[in-house]
Amino acid sequence: MFTILLSGASGFIGSRLAQSFAADGHRVVPLVRGRPSSDHTVAWDPEAGSVDREALARTRPDVVINLAGEPIARRWTPKRRHRIRESRVRGTTALADALASLPVKPRVFLSGSAIGYYGAHRDEPVDEASAPGPDFLAQTAHDWERATERAASAGIRVALLRTGLVLARGGGVLARLLLPFRLGIGGRMGSGKQWMSWIAMNDAVRAVRFLVDSATASGPVNLVAAAPVRNVEFAETLAHVLHRPAVFPVPAMLLELLFGTMADSTILASQRVMPKRLAGAGFEFRHPRLEEALRFELTR
Repeated sequence: MFTILLSGASGFIGSRLAQSFAADGHRVVPLVRGRPSSDHTVAWDPEAGSVDREALARTRPDVVINLAGEPIARRWTPKRRHRIRESRVRGTTALADALASLPVKPRVFLSGSAIGYYGAHRDEPVDEASAPGPDFLAQTAHDWERATERAASAGIRVALLRTGLVLARGGGVLARLLLPFRLGIGGRMGSGKQWMSWIAMNDAVRAVRFLVDSATASGPVNLVAAAPVRNVEFAETLAHVLHRPAVFPVPAMLLELLFGTMADSTILASQRVMPKRLAGAGFEFRHPRLEEALRFELTR
């Protein structure tokens, strides 16, 4: 059984991971903010770049998974941009430095990233070998990944989780769309031509565990299904699963008015991302198609 140090343990993906590991008898130790370390937690302040190194050494984690970061799904003020970047880059730098200093090092460090790394690509498919984009999210993801370098240099296997849109009833993009679609007022966003790269929550958790168990997987790994869809297809499929129409498009101008540049970099950005490294390592998706993934989450 492993000891797993987990940041973001109460978050959307982290809570599911914690449940999955605990169900198999593993010890999950959350990285927590705002309170002292205990026998069951390790304290840190990601924006200040500090980690309780004594508590970390006592914990002796076998696996470290870092999912912490300021939410991005809000209008980006200059202050919020700063928090989005610093919570990721400074926090990951501090954690990687602390792990590198441990006398007994973890065997693997899985650190969060996002498919925003690639920027917008219209119809062009991208994979882990593709270059980073030029926009704010892409450069933040690039620097976020580079923040793990101290851990890798210390001999810790590091995998970078470039996560797409995770589909689960309890949060993320699906939770925001359910009410309008259930009311019959959902539809495509903007032109609807932009590609959406998604993964079922069940598969996201399984993929993380697959990477933990792998002896060799390192570097960037796209956590997305192999069947990205255009936004209009996503809307039509969600409406079909809910037995509702999808006839009320949301104009791009309205999204830009409400969310500013965040809309252009996320909701309206086209990202056709392929899971080349997961597929090459032999990972098998349980929910490889969008309709199947949505039905699993919404009708069980």
